[in-house]
Amino acid sequence: MKVIATRTPVSASDPFDLDAVKDHLRVDFTDDDTGIGNMARTAAQEVEQVAQIALLTQTIRVVILDPGTDRILRLPIGPVADDAEVTVSIDGTSFTDFTLIGGIRALIRFGDTFDNLTPEQIAIEYPAGFGDSATDIPADLAQAIMDQTALHYDGRSPMDAKSLTTSPHMARIAARYRGVQA
Repeated sequence: MKVIATRTPVSASDPFDLDAVKDHLRVDFTDDDTGIGNMARTAAQEVEQVAQIALLTQTIRVVILDPGTDRILRLPIGPVADDAEVTVSIDGTSFTDFTLIGGIRALIRFGDTFDNLTPEQIAIEYPAGFGDSATDIPADLAQAIMDQTALHYDGRSPMDAKSLTTSPHMARIAARYRGVQA
């Protein structure tokens, strides 16, 4: 099974409050606002990748090649609202016999008609994310973004490649959202 997931942002907002990030960095001037904003966007992308989440609302498109016949598929990026509008196609044909189980680690459970299929490709499209603005993001994730931004900001001077990695707080929080996968 090969899974290809693409993200299309819905929200045009930044997933952080620049003033809160600057307070966290103890920066009280505007000269570095552009650079700090870029670092915070990078940190947010790192949180999303490590935690396998969408911070702000995004449309996720998942293509699964050679999916097998398992009736339960874990969606690779969450969170997904329980009432989210999800579209599924199997080998290019719309398929509606499924149930969405929403949450951070959302699932699709296929119905009985799936048992008669041997799909080569399943495509799933769904919305994921905590909301459309930085205020919708849980506080622990907002803090993880700020801590990772601080690591980038403080690590601007030359150093060895091993020194600039992941803030311990970001790694801990991201792991909690990512969860255990079988």
